Amino acid sequence: MKTIIIAEAGINHNGSLETAKKLIKVASKSKADFIKFQTFKASELVSKKLKKANYQIKNTSKAKETQYEMLKKLELSEMDHKILLKECKKNKIGFLSTPFDLKSLNLLLKFKLEYLKISSGDIDNYPLLKKVGKLNKKIFLSTGMSTIKDIEKAIKVLQEYGTNKNHIYILHCNTSYPTPFKDVNLNAIKTIKKYFKIKTGYSDHTTGIEVPIAAVAMGAEVIEKHFTLDKNSKGPDHIASLEPTELSEMVKSIRNIEKSFGKLEKLVSKSEKKNIIFAKKSIVAKSLIKKGEKFSSKNICVKRPGNGISPMEWEKVIGNKAKKKFEKDELIKL
Repeated sequence: MKTIIIAEAGINHNGSLETAKKLIKVASKSKADFIKFQTFKASELVSKKLKKANYQIKNTSKAKETQYEMLKKLELSEMDHKILLKECKKNKIGFLSTPFDLKSLNLLLKFKLEYLKISSGDIDNYPLLKKVGKLNKKIFLSTGMSTIKDIEKAIKVLQEYGTNKNHIYILHCNTSYPTPFKDVNLNAIKTIKKYFKIKTGYSDHTTGIEVPIAAVAMGAEVIEKHFTLDKNSKGPDHIASLEPTELSEMVKSIRNIEKSFGKLEKLVSKSEKKNIIFAKKSIVAKSLIKKGEKFSSKNICVKRPGNGISPMEWEKVIGNKAKKKFEKDELIKL
């Protein structure tokens, strides 16, 4: 099964439409399936006096500005969305966005998107979940700062209002930016999958590409990862984002991991069959064996190549008489 890879541009456009277009080109070049932005109205999302989180203060230039002031500069207008959707179509990559409020959800609905993303911060936003549930769209639901019970309640609301369970992807997530490796808890992917019997993925905020790749190996069906043009840029999310070459390497590595899964059977692969003769062993003459001489541990041994009688047939060979003369190292035949 092909992993859905979401290249999360988020707000790393820093309010610039031209930067957003460049991010689309980078995501397309990396061969990700989607590029994801964030759709919000600052006045609907956050109280005007709320301070920025510590990581936001650390990674932005104006420490004293409020979250509202920071986010207001990062809004995308309806026209911006139209332009970005057109750019995605041009670059042959899916457009995805996270609505952070009801007005923004209504804006996204104008574009008839197949998928919607619900952020970790809205897993308990009942009015938003109710509205999304009625749409019966395919949903990526992030679960940072949440327990199994929190996830269960969110799924219940979505299903209660009409969303098919098969349309829901639950993304394990930790919302620290960047997430310490000791707090990632990838085993939760298995727990979520087993508990809910639902499609499961992983939204990553660690540095580097190791953890998303490991998540795929553990069964994640979706990977979401922030990326940027330059992780040294000023902005809250750049520091926990990949640069273009890293994003491409992550996608390439995930696709290689998928190829390596194979089947549940343990088989000899086509590529390794040619090595049997060179790596496995057979029963050979330890020394010169005359015709009629009995095979014993004194005159036979095990050596490469592997195209003769298997050493596992040792006991069947012992005691038999040689039907011909065998030179030293010659493959034994009965």
